Amino acid sequence: MAEDGRDLQASNWEPTIRARLVAGDEDALGEACDQFASFVYGIAFRVIGDARAAEDVAQDVFMKLWEQPTGFEPRRGSLRTWLGTLAHRRAVDCVRREEAKRRTAVRDATRSAVAPDVEEMAMALVTSERVRSALDALPEEQRVAIQLAYFGGRTYREVAQVLGIPEGTAKSRLRLGLRRIAVALERTEQWA
Repeated sequence: MAEDGRDLQASNWEPTIRARLVAGDEDALGEACDQFASFVYGIAFRVIGDARAAEDVAQDVFMKLWEQPTGFEPRRGSLRTWLGTLAHRRAVDCVRREEAKRRTAVRDATRSAVAPDVEEMAMALVTSERVRSALDALPEEQRVAIQLAYFGGRTYREVAQVLGIPEGTAKSRLRLGLRRIAVALERTEQWA
């Protein structure tokens, strides 16, 4: 028995099959497929639940082995484990892609089914103008921080880095600026 529990034959086979794959030996790929195809397919099918998609994942896994055989390192683990991990990751990615497509389709169907409400759109424009006015009235350091965070999509850490200030200062500027905007919006709603 080898130190890691695999028998000596398997521990010799894996470095050999890897070397043959690196050399472009198609028979080596065939041997790996014969040995592990049902295992790889089984993992993909359990994750995805769709035979055709599981076949696609299995094909992708073996294409990865063929195109990048150096990705498998026998000293780090068995070929079975490497292929299984790759199959699981690809299957999970497949499920995520399908779920994202489904959500997008549902969202698009919902958007097209709902006609835009003119009053709601007008209120959104008025609110947007009020927010812009309140933002313009802020002290420059608060205004810039809010613009970076909310209109630039940056985290408070990124705001701190861009402005060259401590993270706590960035948080404070954002918090104070947002509080002032909220107060300004409350005032304008009272007058509306």
